[in-house]
Amino acid sequence: MPDRSSSAASRSTCEVERSRFTDLTVDQLYGILQLRSDVFVVEQHCPYPELDGRDAEPDTVHLWITEHDATIAYARLLTEPDGTRRIGRVVTRTDRRGRGLAGRLLTAALDLAGDAEVVLSAQAHLTDFYARYGFEVAGDEYLEDGIPHRPMRRPRRTTPPTAATPPAAATPTV
Repeated sequence: MPDRSSSAASRSTCEVERSRFTDLTVDQLYGILQLRSDVFVVEQHCPYPELDGRDAEPDTVHLWITEHDATIAYARLLTEPDGTRRIGRVVTRTDRRGRGLAGRLLTAALDLAGDAEVVLSAQAHLTDFYARYGFEVAGDEYLEDGIPHRPMRRPRRTTPPTAATPPAAATPTV
């Protein structure tokens, strides 16, 4: 599925790119994993197995933003066995925070999720940020790798009913 909304020539425009695992190039995968490791393991002092096996699942969609060929923001969209979608690994490079990049990735992920229920594990200090995208706190605070988190969910959306279509005029049978 590579559906990259930016070409190699315009990577400095900070467009959201997306791909399934099997369609990622080696350079794209390296940039994504480097960013995730730099922030989640090094910056946040959480030595944990960052590679959890979910990146390669067939339904996982990777979303990222590059600038000057460097990955500066990333998120992934997973599908749980019950059909619920899960957004995870939302990350922005330290020197690029405050520019709305994570919000752009969330918007793209939610567009892909459509009307499905979407869940995520938010660092507790970011619950207001996620609430702006329709997420609600869905449980008690817990520690994950020493960092307070809250489960959040955006309920399944129900499509508003459409106006009833008037019945077609009866066609006489011969």
